[in-house]
Amino acid sequence: MRILVVEDDSVLRDGLSRSLRSAGYAVDIAQDGKLADDLLSVHAFDLVVLDLGLPGLDGLEVLRRLRRRASGVPVLILTARDAVEDRVAGLDLGADDYLVKPFNLAELEARVRALVRRAQSASTARITHGALTLDTTARRAFVDGEALDLSAREVALLEALLLSSGRVVSKDQLADRLYGVSDEVGPNAIEVFVHRLRRKIEPAGVLIRTIRGLGYLVEKPSVEKSAHA
Repeated sequence: MRILVVEDDSVLRDGLSRSLRSAGYAVDIAQDGKLADDLLSVHAFDLVVLDLGLPGLDGLEVLRRLRRRASGVPVLILTARDAVEDRVAGLDLGADDYLVKPFNLAELEARVRALVRRAQSASTARITHGALTLDTTARRAFVDGEALDLSAREVALLEALLLSSGRVVSKDQLADRLYGVSDEVGPNAIEVFVHRLRRKIEPAGVLIRTIRGLGYLVEKPSVEKSAHA
């Protein structure tokens, strides 16, 4: 789950990034509207947290350009502008929610979870694979109702593989789901996370196959296995 945080205040931007990363999201940051527009033009995000009072391009213009590209990514606006007309302008341009500064980080996290739930279809909010269930909103996995001890990136890896069940997912695609654009990714980072995840989910009958030269694959559960799940 990748989130773009667009905020010019460095203290708030860093606080938001730390909070969202600790909640299990991969986070990219942009300190101005031009950089945000560039990132949104070439990268896929699951959610955008967007300040309005930005240097370069105003937040409303970033939002306007985003919707012109027919992107449906959810957008949560953060702003010190509490006038009704400003909120109406943002919502009319396609924002999904609005939070006026100052705000509590716990409230922001709750709104993020709500937007993620809204954006996800019922079929992907909870993914079941045999005895394994992944709650993509709560960012937790269970085997026969018992919670697994997974790190935030292991959850993101599991989500990416289960959503592509039956299809090969490349290392680059997995890295995009686990890391932000500015994160340094070691050459063996994905292999390490796959190895750790394998040990935790194989007892549930979920096998991650390595497809040499291509990536990784989680096979779809058989009809027989699903019937007994």
